Amino acid sequence: MSKFVSAFRISDKLKPREHKTPKRSETGARRHDFLHTLEMAKRKPEIRMRSFGIYSKWDSETKELPQIEQFTTDVPAAIDIEFGFIVSIKGAKNLELDYCIDHPGILDANGNRRAPFDGSVYVKSNDWKFFLGDTIWDPIEDKIGMWTMSLELGGKRVAEKAFNVFI
Repeated sequence: MSKFVSAFRISDKLKPREHKTPKRSETGARRHDFLHTLEMAKRKPEIRMRSFGIYSKWDSETKELPQIEQFTTDVPAAIDIEFGFIVSIKGAKNLELDYCIDHPGILDANGNRRAPFDGSVYVKSNDWKFFLGDTIWDPIEDKIGMWTMSLELGGKRVAEKAFNVFI
């Protein structure tokens, strides 16, 4: 079953910026300053892949992220092995993050190929870590092959990693 977990930490307190108020006599200065402030507020989010590979077993009852055990894109098809990646996302609080896990052809109860696992979550803080991953379960035969995990923010792909699950 597909799963994801997120965790956040409270970022350091921001230091106030010095702000110089324009004189009223400067033509359009206040409007320009307002537009400049809006432009500064729309900083581009920073997304960085922190780790990828095989992780410790994830406990869904806690907010703790799993720990990396091995950096790799080759994953042995063993029951309950956790694999995926962790990203660090800065400056994107309250933005919608779309995730997708495209598996090699997992079958449903009727023998039909399931659609990729996908969904969305909102970024919870301005300095946030997110784990996207999955695990292997019985039967393992339909889990063998390439798995592609990806994240999109604002319609733009910001992280992607392919894993080869093998016997």
